Amino acid sequence: MTSATNILLSGHIQTVFIDRDGVVNEKMPEGRYVISWNEFHMLPGVPEAIGRLNRAGVRVVVVSNQRGIALGLYTQKDVQAIHNAFQSLLETCGAHVDGFYFCPHDKGQCDCRKPMPGMFRQVVAEFPGVASETSVMIGDSLSDIEFGRNLGMKTIFIENNSKHSKSGSQLACEIADMHFPCLAKAVDALLDANLA
Repeated sequence: MTSATNILLSGHIQTVFIDRDGVVNEKMPEGRYVISWNEFHMLPGVPEAIGRLNRAGVRVVVVSNQRGIALGLYTQKDVQAIHNAFQSLLETCGAHVDGFYFCPHDKGQCDCRKPMPGMFRQVVAEFPGVASETSVMIGDSLSDIEFGRNLGMKTIFIENNSKHSKSGSQLACEIADMHFPCLAKAVDALLDANLA
């Protein structure tokens, strides 16, 4: 285990917050959104990574900004249908997500759009045992990393080298506690540290 991993995980991780687009599925070009299950293309190794977290007793929650709802491009029911289909696919692989949370608002309209803390409070309301000091945020954008840092979580940036990466990705990589090329590698590091 590297010294960086020691720094990242000085305590036992109980909850992993995961961004959706760009971490568990392919990100669309800027200005486009995943509006149906047909457009949801899961990235390699995701079911296996989530399954490893499940078997280790780590809670897994997905937190996602879904501004396309506010723009009228799709509905909350569309997002829920995608998440239901994703959960069904995970279950066929022996994995599951404990909760899906998403912000349907436009910028500046709420306190739940990352990096604001609203979705964290929603998770705590459903799972009172969740605490920032035993949580990690895994994401591929600056808003993901700021969300985790603002709450006092450890943070992992997914450096997926996507041509659809948002501006601010370089800063996000620099300020995150660690960075990895994919969710599977990040989970490997988390579990190695948790078992040490």
